[in-house]
Amino acid sequence: MMRLRHLFNNLALAEMLVKNWEYDESSLDLFQHFRISANAIYPFKRNGEICLLRCCPTSEKTRESIVAELEFIGYLHSRHYPALEPLPSKTGDEVVQKSTPWGDYYASVFKRVKGKQISQLNFDDEIITAYGAALGRLHSLSGEYTDPKTRRWTHEDVFHWVEETLRDLPVGRLPLDELRLLRDYFSGLPISPATYGLIHYDFETDNVFYDDATKSCSVIDFDDAMYHWYTMDIVQALDSLKDEVAADEFAHKKAVFIEGYRSEYAIEDDQLAAMPAFRRFANLYGYTRVVRAMQECWENEPEWLVELRAKLTESLAADSECFGKPIEGTS
Repeated sequence: MMRLRHLFNNLALAEMLVKNWEYDESSLDLFQHFRISANAIYPFKRNGEICLLRCCPTSEKTRESIVAELEFIGYLHSRHYPALEPLPSKTGDEVVQKSTPWGDYYASVFKRVKGKQISQLNFDDEIITAYGAALGRLHSLSGEYTDPKTRRWTHEDVFHWVEETLRDLPVGRLPLDELRLLRDYFSGLPISPATYGLIHYDFETDNVFYDDATKSCSVIDFDDAMYHWYTMDIVQALDSLKDEVAADEFAHKKAVFIEGYRSEYAIEDDQLAAMPAFRRFANLYGYTRVVRAMQECWENEPEWLVELRAKLTESLAADSECFGKPIEGTS
């Protein structure tokens, strides 16, 4: 999540940035359907097809992380994996860096993938099986992605970033206690090519699109990808699924998802048994990102920002509830 000052809609900025690509001028009214969180996303059309402008301040990301993301997406396309497709700018660049009246920004453009977000569908078993299989196939391909030109960060880099960030924030002792617990736990987990690689990290139901014509899924938003145990992606996907289905249906849907996953990639039961610790990793990382984003305050904030602060405060309380407690499965 970006700092709150970057969450304000800025149509003038979007128009400046999109001019680096070919676009249908009559389609810029689609900008009103923007969304902003870790990036600002503005839809528009190019030759009548929906495309998405993605941009963020250079203070929020590194060019290297974006280049590494696009390199991995290119690799996935070379292996016929249905991921979103970046479009080159007028100068042939997939990442454009521009100075604007609002600061320096990175921008990229992607084609819209086929199908509908799984979060908008009915979660029948056929869809959940395809959802799991798409993640299994992704991990299978990740295991073969052994010599990237530009590397993403690792779970250890995330721990370092969390430590550096929390030290400068008024959060008290518990988040750092949680960091020490998790560092100790994950330092004891074996790393092997079969269990550890470049993961999506945000393989949630709104980032996966199901195409009924092909009975398959396409995947977007590799922005948070990192090197981690594959179990981390499974935890994130199942937590997202749990939020979408009835409580009495979740156990069955979880089993269907895992079956779909195992149709493409093996996962041992002991790896699944470790899911509570991976959930704690996600909680701490998410907590740190939100705390960092919320540090700035202004007088007379708009109502949407007041409401957002309230929701974010609730999420901080939920994420931190486990901080400092023993990790399930450890003594």
